Amino acid sequence: MKRSLIPSIVLMSGAACANAANMDAPAIFTQEDSVALSTAKKKISAWERLHIGGYGEVAMSRNFYSDNYLRYTVPERYAGGSHGRFDLPHVVIYLGYDFGKGWSFASEIEFEHGGLESAVEIETEEAGEYETEVERGGEVALEQFYIQKEFFPQLKLRAGMQVVPVGATNAHHEPNQFFGVYRPEGENTIMPCTWHEIGISLSGRAGKWGYFAMFLPGLDSERFGNQTWIHDGSASPFEFKIANNYAFAGRVDNYSVKGLRIGVSGYVGNSFRNTLYPTSSEKNDGIRGTVTILSADLKYEGYNWLVRGGIDWGHLGDAAHISKFNISMSKNSTSKRQEVASDAVAAGIEAGYDIFGIIPKMRNKNQKFYIFGRYDYYDSMAKMESSTPLEWCGRQKVTAGINWMPIPQIIVKADYTYGILAKKYNNEPAVNLGIAYVGWFK
Repeated sequence: MKRSLIPSIVLMSGAACANAANMDAPAIFTQEDSVALSTAKKKISAWERLHIGGYGEVAMSRNFYSDNYLRYTVPERYAGGSHGRFDLPHVVIYLGYDFGKGWSFASEIEFEHGGLESAVEIETEEAGEYETEVERGGEVALEQFYIQKEFFPQLKLRAGMQVVPVGATNAHHEPNQFFGVYRPEGENTIMPCTWHEIGISLSGRAGKWGYFAMFLPGLDSERFGNQTWIHDGSASPFEFKIANNYAFAGRVDNYSVKGLRIGVSGYVGNSFRNTLYPTSSEKNDGIRGTVTILSADLKYEGYNWLVRGGIDWGHLGDAAHISKFNISMSKNSTSKRQEVASDAVAAGIEAGYDIFGIIPKMRNKNQKFYIFGRYDYYDSMAKMESSTPLEWCGRQKVTAGINWMPIPQIIVKADYTYGILAKKYNNEPAVNLGIAYVGWFK
């Protein structure tokens, strides 16, 4: 069998793609395809059943605002300033194997910021003290590892560490799935990103519809915060994930219109008591901390245009009680010891035009050059149950830039961003440069 046929076979079998939620490329699976696939699989060697790929990002930023930890507390003192950063936001290795008869496994090993998942941070809420943050137990971020049984294209059963496809960014988080140098800021702030949990899921594709349903452990309200809402609630500082509470997540995508994908997704689960910290007292009776998230997103590609957008709304029940509980925790705990909002929102849209699409010579070389613009709005403290929200947690962000793809696997990015805060705070402009790759090695 020709090697060029192998990627297509793997995609149909579901073994090669570690990012299971990315269903942007619709396909019609016929009975003839099934016969051809069964015949072809018999000819694939053990080496050809192994699949290796990944993606990686290199980024440089110059931020034209102060990075002092008091810049929101006393903004008048820090009206100027400038600082730069070099970073490796994400370097990911995909590894998968097709065992045959519908059985496969997929894995994704991620190195964030070029190191281990621990960092020294200056804590704004603790007088600017240096503090070591353990973001997740273990030394390597195993973002995905699951075993899958495909019964047919409409039904796949998975068990293991998987991406929770809630929101546009979690479902489509590779560097070629967004225009900016960095992932869209709204969803990346208020929700875990990339959100991955150990769970059991069902997924599949039937005609113009795709679906994903997942049973997973609940979030940990002890780790919620003001600026990040529930973002850190999926992490665990232990060598295991506590599952005193359970949750459900789901996603449905439709491809009825050529070039257009419309998706809706959601999550619901309790978060209080999903910790080792004692919570058995009368004052905690009836407290559940139910997290509910609703999200809608779209992507359109046609006539040299590429448009993506999404909106998210989240609600936390018992937010006032959880805020008091977290603030009262020991300074040595993993809690941020901050107030947390009952509601958070995020919305964003980006549009780019491929100018190489109107130049036959460049189009024939399969090159793309997008000029794009993006707008984001998000507020991690959109609504409070019993106190006043921090105004600087709500902001807008305007981005403009370019994406050049000299070959399909490489993306060179440059953008200018302007963060717009409430009037009494200082706005946050920045220039960002980056280069990334996404591809399969075999």
